[in-house]
Amino acid sequence: MIDKIRSLGVDTAVYGVSTILGRFLNFLLVPFYTNVLTTYQYGIVATAYSYIAFMNIIYVYGMESAYFKYASTREIGDDSEIFSTPFFSLLVTGAAFSTLIVAFSRPLARLVEIPEEYHTAIGYAALILMLDSMSVIPFAALRLKRKVKKFAIIKILNIVINVVANVVLLLKFHYGVIGIFISGVAASAATIIMLTPTILANIKATFNWDLYKSLLRFGMPYVPAGLAAMMVQVIDRPILLALTNESTVGIYQANYRLGIFMMLIVSMYDYAWRPFFLTHANEPNAKQLFARILTYFTLLSAFVILTISLYIDDLVKLRVFHRFLINPAYWSGLGIVPVVLVGYLFNGIYVNLMAGIYIEKKTAHLPYITGIGAITNVVANLLFIPRFGMFGAAWATLLAYATMAAAIYFVSQKYFPVKYELIRLAKIGFALIASLLLSMYHQSLLPMVHVQLVKLGAMATFIFLLVLLKFPTAEEIKAIQRVRILKRD
Repeated sequence: MIDKIRSLGVDTAVYGVSTILGRFLNFLLVPFYTNVLTTYQYGIVATAYSYIAFMNIIYVYGMESAYFKYASTREIGDDSEIFSTPFFSLLVTGAAFSTLIVAFSRPLARLVEIPEEYHTAIGYAALILMLDSMSVIPFAALRLKRKVKKFAIIKILNIVINVVANVVLLLKFHYGVIGIFISGVAASAATIIMLTPTILANIKATFNWDLYKSLLRFGMPYVPAGLAAMMVQVIDRPILLALTNESTVGIYQANYRLGIFMMLIVSMYDYAWRPFFLTHANEPNAKQLFARILTYFTLLSAFVILTISLYIDDLVKLRVFHRFLINPAYWSGLGIVPVVLVGYLFNGIYVNLMAGIYIEKKTAHLPYITGIGAITNVVANLLFIPRFGMFGAAWATLLAYATMAAAIYFVSQKYFPVKYELIRLAKIGFALIASLLLSMYHQSLLPMVHVQLVKLGAMATFIFLLVLLKFPTAEEIKAIQRVRILKRD
């Protein structure tokens, strides 16, 4: 089991290098935006990209997940047909959707409350959506064939191009908000060019209608499920805008993006997890393996959440070229960061628990599960934001992710029962909460000179509580001892 978990860890790490580097480059845009855009302008960008996230689900309509399923089993069609059929489908529908959006860009801008002077952003967003949908199947093919390095290089270059274009267009040419969307188009177009060899190596002029019907049957449940899941991720911005103002949304978005560290872990885990559980699903100890992986994922995530929560205020106050990393105008939202991090943890748990539904082909349940999460998020936002402002929006998102994780747990257990290590998971949760509360309590009482000692104490408390609660198993203790012996040798 340890070897298989290590294999998953290696794949996760390889994807993680590209993800971390790429996301870090993208993260650099957050301090950049906070120093060149007003909170009002940043609020407009956040609102627009929340709608792009929704539309991306419609543009892809489950074809990525369906491709993974049928390319790994080859139930219908040969390799070229399994690649070509969904690729041509996304190409045609993406072009049709984007043509309609460009034609009606002005009324759509009014509909989503984007100011008239920024209506051209709608057209650029349509191009980004079309180009990104064309890259879905080629990227999936690289992942399935474990061409991790090529996948990583293209992803990183995409973000490098986006970052460079943003800096040039906003600083040199002063394009402002529109420059952000032009940069997105440039990066997406460059990605398609880089993926052209992969496309040409896998495609042929064919379209298997029987395969297409099967792809749609498997993938279409992901559309309402994906929309609902995306609603959980981004619906708080439009609701926050409706109940507050653009500046509040801008502050919220900047601080929400500081949760990138936990988002990185979930993203790179997701990249490696799906091919992994499909490969090992039929092995005798698969369920025990999946349970142990969830425990380790939660432990790593808890450590990251604690570390970032303790040191986020030090991070944003770093000075780079005589400027704070995050402009002080945005510091009022720092309190949402720990809440966002815990929300991503529950999202990662949801990703893990999805394995059973995926393996047993019970994807028809996903719209109901994510729908529950979406409804929870909308209702909680409407209730919490008037009273707690942006902090209410963050708590609403966390509650929605937790609800989805609970719902998928009960559904998955019905079709693919796994004895998850619930007691050990509870120990991790207790240690995390206790350490955070201890830190918050003592920091409020002690002078600033002792704050860093309190933070180190909170980290030590987390580890101490896990040992006190006898979290490590005998097998894990022996594995740790073996590692120590190897290091000494």
